[in-house]
Amino acid sequence: MSLDDLVTDEMEYTSDTLPMDNVSLPFSALSLCPTTATLFFLPSAYMLLFLTALPGNALSLWVFRRCISSISPIHVCLSHLSISNLMLSITTPFLAAYYAWGSIWSLSGAWCQLVLHGITPVLHINIYISMMILTWVALSRFAALIQNTHASRPSGCTKLLPNAFFSHLKRTSFATRVCAGVWAVTVGCIVPITVYYSVKEAVSVNASARSGCVEVCYSPDVEIGGSLSATFTIPVIILFFLFYLLVLLSYVTVLRHIRRSRRSTTVTTSVSLLGRVLRNIVVIQVVISVCLLPYHIFKPIFLSRTHDLRQLTYSPGPNTCSHCHPLSSLIELKNCLFLLAALRGSTDPLMYFLLDKTFRHQTLRLFGYDQNNAGNQQTCSQTGSTTKRTGQLQDGNVATATADTSQGSVL
Repeated sequence: MSLDDLVTDEMEYTSDTLPMDNVSLPFSALSLCPTTATLFFLPSAYMLLFLTALPGNALSLWVFRRCISSISPIHVCLSHLSISNLMLSITTPFLAAYYAWGSIWSLSGAWCQLVLHGITPVLHINIYISMMILTWVALSRFAALIQNTHASRPSGCTKLLPNAFFSHLKRTSFATRVCAGVWAVTVGCIVPITVYYSVKEAVSVNASARSGCVEVCYSPDVEIGGSLSATFTIPVIILFFLFYLLVLLSYVTVLRHIRRSRRSTTVTTSVSLLGRVLRNIVVIQVVISVCLLPYHIFKPIFLSRTHDLRQLTYSPGPNTCSHCHPLSSLIELKNCLFLLAALRGSTDPLMYFLLDKTFRHQTLRLFGYDQNNAGNQQTCSQTGSTTKRTGQLQDGNVATATADTSQGSVL
């Protein structure tokens, strides 16, 4: 849709009720008109997310930290992902309350300020920490398997990185440093922008006050933000698609490696191994595609519409406060797609259970359903998972890493 068409649509939307002769206020002074999608569906969905994500990720973190004796670098990454999801699950009741009652909360009230200053940073930190950790899991599995399985000829990807990098992939200490770096980068980039958004963009414009309307929490300024946060969103979206393409590239490369392996008569034992890793990368790709991709496709479209609308103004009439903002429906669609991104917090524990053999066995043991493997598994520790394999993971032994993967014990 062109800018002229957008301007025509928005002007026709308000021309019957809002006189345009004395242009003075931005469209952000208009109120959002929440429908049942905002008032009932989103609160119900976030409460369901709370009831599933909190116990699911708490259980996952317990299994990773206390029940798995032979801890691997991938388990370290997934435990950090569980911590991030736990933080997300704690915020969901506040999000449910925001969508249910945000249209009557005062913008300066304590609940609204909690959502702006506390909940918003946690939500965005979770999304991008999860994206980076899932990308790292896919790439590290791809790198380790390409190096440690041999088709008719070695993969050219092994020549792109030094051998020291592949040896570090098998060390839990390296995985811990990678996760710490992910947290530091994500928090360091997102927190300053969200602080500026919550202090300057969401509360200082006061367009509603200038039009004589009551300032409520669920408002255009809160939902749309300002130009700085929109500008920051653009490189974030570009990075998302870069990570998405990296996971897709790892899938395509492993698929090609499998085809080369099947033509070799000496690698029959590694074909099934590569098949499992290919399946795991596909599942990660599906999770990212279903949960995160729709929001990041829609967000540039939404930013374009809001940028065009910022150029328009209107003259307030006697019933201005009762009129709906032209982008109310798009804002609700954005929030529904953001819910889809947050739902990954509930699907991640299920992904661990389906794809990680060690996690599945330990979880079943915890509930008493895995009696067949009771003799081969250790009980959960009260002081933390044992470290008897730490030296094996840190000594750079290629055979150890290959054995870990061949057992299907890592995602």
